[in-house]
Amino acid sequence: MTGTGELEGLYSDIAQAAELLDVPCSREKVWPILTAYADDLPPQAQIAFRVATNAAGLDCRFASLPPDIDPYAIALSNGLTEETDHPVGTLLSDIQERFPLDYHGIDFGVVGGFKKTWTFFPLTNLQKVAELAKVPSMPRSLGENLDFYTRFGLDDKVSLIGIDYPSKTLNTYFLGSPAESRQPEAVRSMLSEFGLPEPSEQMLKLAQQATGYYTTLSWESSKIERITFAVVVPDLEALPDRVDVDPKIEKFARNGPYTYAPAERKGIYGVTSSPRGEYYKLQAWYQLTPHMLKMLSPDSSQ
Repeated sequence: MTGTGELEGLYSDIAQAAELLDVPCSREKVWPILTAYADDLPPQAQIAFRVATNAAGLDCRFASLPPDIDPYAIALSNGLTEETDHPVGTLLSDIQERFPLDYHGIDFGVVGGFKKTWTFFPLTNLQKVAELAKVPSMPRSLGENLDFYTRFGLDDKVSLIGIDYPSKTLNTYFLGSPAESRQPEAVRSMLSEFGLPEPSEQMLKLAQQATGYYTTLSWESSKIERITFAVVVPDLEALPDRVDVDPKIEKFARNGPYTYAPAERKGIYGVTSSPRGEYYKLQAWYQLTPHMLKMLSPDSSQ
């Protein structure tokens, strides 16, 4: 995605998505991010938009960045984020040196700018919590909660790592989980273990459908700070029929821009338990590779 015309089209659609949410979209904030990663984004890169009920704003996500680049280093060299001596600044390079990678991604807000990197492990080689915990710059809380991950059948299912640089937090994503760990009593137990609020019925319903979990950790606490259950939505038009959906998310699901056939519009709907309560979020794909479209189709085995 190296042509100015392609980038202008993408920027126009980002601005359109932001307008749906009454979010200001600053070209001065967004354009430098697009140009910084343009040379490394393949024409069929995964691109998604994300909206959440706990905050006003719109985040954009690029994936499909090659595994041998360092997207955090690109952000630093282009002045998209400030250098830090905190371990968050070396975690990505430490992971790159030690594990097989499939590809990278980044997140940025149309208001706040560069936020996160995403590092995806091959689906055929999911990683173990115990091995990731050995990385020198990894938060100690990952290893300290190994028993939790093991008890709920997640310890060998890490599919990707998200590093949030402004908040200095880490997201560990788990692909798949035993059905029993998604049942209401199991969900209540895992939230109670970390002092998180009693789940709503909506959260319990979504947890049973979840194809993935993720947990949020920091370098400042030994506790898991947030737990999210994520559900693949193979038809965004049908999202409101499947679950109770916040009006802001429903509006975006129905009207957000995309580049592929309307009948194939996909998303991921998530519910997060945090100390401040539950919130919901939708990742709606703007562009998808043919492989991802197949993986996310209703008749897929994924």
